[in-house]
Amino acid sequence: MLTNPRLRHPGLRAKVMSAADAAGLIPSGATIGMSGFTGSGYPKAVPLALAARIEAEHAAGRPFKVSIWSGASTGPELDGALAKADGIDYRLPYNSDPIAREKINAGTMQYFDMHLSQVAPMAWQGFLGPLDTAVIEVSGITEDGALIPSSSIGNNKTWLDIADKIILEVNSWQSPALDGMHDIYYGTALPPHRTPIPLVRADDRIGQPHFRVDPSKIVAIVETDSPDRNAPFAKPDAVANAIAGHLLEFFRHEVARGRLPASLLPLQSGVGNVTNAVLAGLMDGPFEQMTAFTEVIQDGMLDMIEAGKLRMASATAFSLSPEMAMRFNTEAHRFRDKLILRPQEISNHPELVRRLGCLAMNGLIEADIYGNVNSTHVMGSRIQNGIGGSGDFARNAYVSIFMTPSTAKGGKISAIVPQVAHTDHISQDVQVLVTEQGLADLRGLAPKARAKLIIERCAHPAYRDQLADYFARAQAHSYGQHAPNILSEALSWHQRFVETGTMQR
Repeated sequence: MLTNPRLRHPGLRAKVMSAADAAGLIPSGATIGMSGFTGSGYPKAVPLALAARIEAEHAAGRPFKVSIWSGASTGPELDGALAKADGIDYRLPYNSDPIAREKINAGTMQYFDMHLSQVAPMAWQGFLGPLDTAVIEVSGITEDGALIPSSSIGNNKTWLDIADKIILEVNSWQSPALDGMHDIYYGTALPPHRTPIPLVRADDRIGQPHFRVDPSKIVAIVETDSPDRNAPFAKPDAVANAIAGHLLEFFRHEVARGRLPASLLPLQSGVGNVTNAVLAGLMDGPFEQMTAFTEVIQDGMLDMIEAGKLRMASATAFSLSPEMAMRFNTEAHRFRDKLILRPQEISNHPELVRRLGCLAMNGLIEADIYGNVNSTHVMGSRIQNGIGGSGDFARNAYVSIFMTPSTAKGGKISAIVPQVAHTDHISQDVQVLVTEQGLADLRGLAPKARAKLIIERCAHPAYRDQLADYFARAQAHSYGQHAPNILSEALSWHQRFVETGTMQR
């Protein structure tokens, strides 16, 4: 008799076991490919059981650590629990967990921060070493053994293909209406056998709805009923709304000039309150029948679909607030023909981003007066999260936009600085910079013209005179005049905050 309607393959039901027993199949030193992307679709039970096992081993004086690969960020039951147990030796390609962040910055956890589009190819090329175990959350298993993905795809296809053994979590919390929303493309290959990816519109389907897997590699199945855990989004404040307003005015201008169609081009956006403010602004804007080709589907995109403003959205994962996740789970059937989830090697593929002409909108920690962007490191050495997919989109987008409030820490820090302390996106990849103060269109501008425009349009008034004074003195004393800088003083701009808690003189 079928006890769990999510597990319909009769032969695989014999592999159902507890999370503790499944975790017992993972040895110390193993490399584990975990599902999960922006807090969606990650395994919840096995990592917790593995963390408990690691703590017991450490208490007995036996060292136990593993390496973790994923799609992107996960949740507290995975990164948080394993980091707290001091069980992660090596982590890639992205982390946002605060406990893991502290260990990375303390130098006790190795971390390889990388472009998300490069993870699967690099794994196939063998540069990352062998993958011992894949621990993947799915929303069901069909009668013929195919795996129904859950709320994220990420690198799951690759992990299932290359891992020596597979542990599955079948999560009944995930909506059954997810079945059919996924598009798993199996046509990628390594050089010299690569062929063009046959996707020419954001809503093209080029693959199949389920993962295929060798059932002999499945060593355990754990049944769960646990929600994804994403942080709620704050209501957009005046700063976020001002940034959104400047950006929407820019889009209207580009449409009027004939550089964008009336429906815009496929939208890509990072995660956060500013992005959701932009999406909310698009709800009231003049643009119709929009599409998205992005990494994550956020609250605002579902609102836009329901309002008829967004025709469809393609991504690799959901990143929904708890309230919106509950609503989606009960109403997922209404979005079945509007949403597509793909592997991140497709959702973030640079060639597809350029072919489709995405409008890339991403956040940052700081930008300098020439348009270089730091999106990962505080004071040049303390990593915050990671570069994620922003680089995949920024370098290849039709328009590459970076957005930020002009100050941080209650106004004590300027987000516009003479020189960034760490560079993730060089000035050649940054075309538009937006703060609540204004928008700087940097396309076609030489460095000194960019500097004048960024200081004038984007810097907060409390720091504008300081930046203008620095720029004037740099032009007088710099070794070269292409992009004038006084290196020692540019670095001291950051040092003043460490010493005094403020950048003000």
